[in-house]
Amino acid sequence: MRELLFGYGIFAMYYVLFINTLYFGIILFSFRNIFGIIKSTNYSKYRSLSGSKQVPPISILVPAYGEELTIIESVRSLLALHYPEHEVIVVNDGSPDDTVGVLVEEFNLTYYKPSAMKDTIATAKVKGIYYNPSYPNLYVVDKENGGKADALNAGINLSNYELISSIDADSLLEQDALIRIARKYMENPEEYVAIGGNVRIANGCRIENGVVKEMNLPKKLLPMLQTVEYIKAFLGGRIGWSRVNGLIIVSGAFGVFRKDYVIKVGGYRGGYPGEDMNIIIKLHRYMLDNNLPYKIDFCPDAVCWTQAPDTFKILGSQRKRWGRGNLKNMLEEGIFMFMRPKYKIMGWITVPYNIIFETLSPYFRITGILALIGYGFMDMSGWTVLLVFSLINVLYGSLLGLGSLLLEELAFQRFPKVKDFFKMFGYTVLMFFGYRQLGILWRFLGHIDFFKKNNTWGTMVRTSWNAEDNKSA
Repeated sequence: MRELLFGYGIFAMYYVLFINTLYFGIILFSFRNIFGIIKSTNYSKYRSLSGSKQVPPISILVPAYGEELTIIESVRSLLALHYPEHEVIVVNDGSPDDTVGVLVEEFNLTYYKPSAMKDTIATAKVKGIYYNPSYPNLYVVDKENGGKADALNAGINLSNYELISSIDADSLLEQDALIRIARKYMENPEEYVAIGGNVRIANGCRIENGVVKEMNLPKKLLPMLQTVEYIKAFLGGRIGWSRVNGLIIVSGAFGVFRKDYVIKVGGYRGGYPGEDMNIIIKLHRYMLDNNLPYKIDFCPDAVCWTQAPDTFKILGSQRKRWGRGNLKNMLEEGIFMFMRPKYKIMGWITVPYNIIFETLSPYFRITGILALIGYGFMDMSGWTVLLVFSLINVLYGSLLGLGSLLLEELAFQRFPKVKDFFKMFGYTVLMFFGYRQLGILWRFLGHIDFFKKNNTWGTMVRTSWNAEDNKSA
């Protein structure tokens, strides 16, 4: 028994080492791409594009549920975007608070019957549309609760343009974010079906009138850990995955899509979290099933700022929701693409990676830790081996985190102070001592919720952008 526990524990450590090695390969692709991104960022003529009639118009869809504290700032930031032609469609998804009321009061909106709504995609009942000609590119749809995906589908039904952008109501776009994605789309409009933006943590920043005026690192522990976690995921991961057309997700916080293809795959899947991953997998599958040339890309210089959960309760709820969504997507879509040649990179690499090293990760890691604990109680003669493996994993993971921070410094320098870089690196190391293990546990608990058919959204609390935490440190 002692040897069995020790052997399984060692297997689990090799499993983690292998994940880090795969991630090392992905981050190398990111480094290979970053210099092209820097060149593109520095030499693209965004200002001239923002006044050009050649830029395609975009419908911005903002699903809103319980957003009365943040929605005004978010909408004002969207209306102020430097973009030639766009409309903002806020879809109130049966909010229990006064989300619609604060919008009506702020923008002096008038109620209209929903006769202008098309029924391209079935949704929950729409109760009305609010509009004010003084804000000609703002629409507010009020509908019965049907979930975020249902709200996005309702927004699609009202939208007037061929490009749609999904944006979370608790997020703020930088004023040139949309034009930067449009610039990438215009490079090859025939093939781009989806482009994701870069999501950054706004906690700690100074925000005025829906615009981030001063970038600061968060003051609280959890938002700070999420800051370095997001940098690693978006810069270290998604740049590399997009290089091989293997992106499996465009964040629901900010992405741009070809509306015709979203409709062809049936719109967003309702009734379950993870709709942002689901729509991307469906787009991959549709394009590959029909042998259509396509590209799903990531635009790291198109930035969206979002609020990060700052309590364990809210963060745990979010991560359990992500765990449920991931498992649902792999069972619903992923297994049909797993190791199938017709799905190319998705079938051979992306989906197998996700199933083996993301979806099943909690089971290998938790049982591995339990095996080592059991071994420790029985015999600690091999403790030096375990210690060496643990140190290697921490050092390897920290090196990958450092690589992501270097990508940030090379291309964007959003936090130019030297002390900020060292603070971020310190938190990159710190996350290996409890935070990552907690994340694994939350994902596992999300799987339990899935099998118990618990499909609630969980705890979600919004904080005003003007709250103390968002002011300059």
